[in-house]
Amino acid sequence: MANHKKPEVDVLIIGAGLSGVGAACHLQRECPQKTFMLIERRKAIGGTWDLFRYPGIRSDSDMFSFGYGFRPWNEFKVLADGASIRDYIRNTSDTFEITPHIRFGRKTLNADWSAEQQCWTVSMVNEDNGEEETVTARFLIGCTGYYNYDKGYLPDFPGQERFAGQCIHPQQWPEGLDYAGKKVVVIGSGATAVTLVPAMAGEAAHVTMLQRSPSYIFSLPSQDKLSEWLEKFLPPDWVFGLARWRNIKLQRLLYRAAKRYPNPVRRVLLGNVKRQLKGQVDMAHFSPRYMPWDERLCAVPDGDLFNALREGKASVVTDQIETFTETGIQLQSGRQLEADIIVTATGLNLQVLGGMTLSLDGAPADVSERLTYKGVLLEGMPNMAWIFGYTNASWTLKADIASAYVCRLLNHMELEGHGVAVPNADDTLKRDDTSIMDALASGYVKRSSHKLPRQGRHHPWKVMNHYARDRHMLLEEPVEDGALHFY
Repeated sequence: MANHKKPEVDVLIIGAGLSGVGAACHLQRECPQKTFMLIERRKAIGGTWDLFRYPGIRSDSDMFSFGYGFRPWNEFKVLADGASIRDYIRNTSDTFEITPHIRFGRKTLNADWSAEQQCWTVSMVNEDNGEEETVTARFLIGCTGYYNYDKGYLPDFPGQERFAGQCIHPQQWPEGLDYAGKKVVVIGSGATAVTLVPAMAGEAAHVTMLQRSPSYIFSLPSQDKLSEWLEKFLPPDWVFGLARWRNIKLQRLLYRAAKRYPNPVRRVLLGNVKRQLKGQVDMAHFSPRYMPWDERLCAVPDGDLFNALREGKASVVTDQIETFTETGIQLQSGRQLEADIIVTATGLNLQVLGGMTLSLDGAPADVSERLTYKGVLLEGMPNMAWIFGYTNASWTLKADIASAYVCRLLNHMELEGHGVAVPNADDTLKRDDTSIMDALASGYVKRSSHKLPRQGRHHPWKVMNHYARDRHMLLEEPVEDGALHFY
C-alpha cells in the first residue's frame, strides 16, 4: 500500500447521542487499538434526549430492549422519562471513557473522501466563534439519527399569525412554560401528542388533543412487576437479561402478527382501548384508517392518556383545521376550540447525516441515489457507515449490532492489511424504488423518503427490519462476501 499521511484519527463519529456513544463504546471494547473522535453539534451528550424537553417526554420503546446490549438498563420502569435516558447515555459515556474524545459545539458541513490519501476530511464550524475547522479520519461513522434538529415539521396553518396566545412546537419547548390553569390544544396524534396530553392535563385547565386522523394506542404497565418479582430469586444480571430477551421476542411477535394477521391484531388493539375508555369516549377517535404497524404504534404507561380522558381533564377531537383565530382554532365542522396555548405536535423534518454533504474527491455524492448495504454501509462510499436503528422495534437493537459489525469490519481490514472497504452493487442487481424507511407509511417518512438511501430487492441490499436475521447477517456471516470490495 502507498505511503499516505496518517489521518488525525482512525475513526470519526458524527453525533454523541444514543447511537454515537454506543458506537464509540463498541470501538473502545472491540477495537482498542483504534483512535477515534466524536463530533457533536450540541454542547452536551444525549442527542435527541438532550434536545427534547417537553412535559412527560419518555421513550416509546421498552427500556430493556432500548438500552445498550453491553450495558443493560437496570431499572424496572418500562417507559423511561427523557431525563433518565439522558443520564443513562451520559453515564455510559463516562463509564467507558468516551467523553474526553468528544469535540462539542461543532456543526459538520462536508465530508470529502480522498482516493489518493485514503481518508476523509471533514469540515465543520465551531458555532461559538464561527471558525471553520477540519479533521481527517480513515473511517467515518454517521450517528446523527434521521431528523432535523433545528426545526420540526410545521404545516402552513391558515391564519396562524392571528392567534394571540402562545404557539409552540415540542422540538423548541420554552424552558419554564407556565400552562397552569390554561386551555391547551395539542395538534397531533402521534407519540409526542399522546405523551403531552396526560402530562399537561394535571395542571392545565383543560387539554384538547386535536387530530386529523386516529393512531393506534396501547397501554403498557409502567413497572415490570414480573422482573421485580424474579429479582427476589435470581441474580440481577439474569433478571434484566431475561427481560431484554423476552421483550425483543414480544416486539417481533407483535410486528409479525400485525403484518400477517392485520385484522385480528387490529381487533385486539381496539378492544384494549375500548376497555380503557369504559364507554366514556367515542371509539371513532381511536379507530385508525390504516392497519397496525403501517405506522408506529403509540404506547402509554398505565393508560395515562385514557385516564385523563375519562376524568374529563382532557378530550380528543377528530377534525380538520379551517383556520387559526385570535382565540384558538376554527374547525372545518364549524366547531371552535378555545386556547391559550397551541402545541403543534405535527412531527419531524427528516434530514440525512445531520445536514452535512458528502463528496468523493470533490465530486458531490448524493446518498439518495445509493443503495444501503446490510443496512449499515452505502453503495460506492469508501470507509463509511451510517448507524440507523429500527423503526419497527427499539432503535438501539439495530444500532448495537450495526456498530459491532463496523468493528468486525475494521478488525478484518487490519488483519488482512486492507486500507479501504467499499460495497459495490452488481449491474444486474434489481433495485427497488423504496427508501430504507419505506416499511412505514407515516407522514414524515412520505414527505422526505426521496432524501434517504434506496434499497435493493434481495440480500445484502435489502433492509430486513428483523433482529434475528440482521444479527446473523452482521455478526456471523463472513465479512468478505463478493459485494464488499477491499483494496
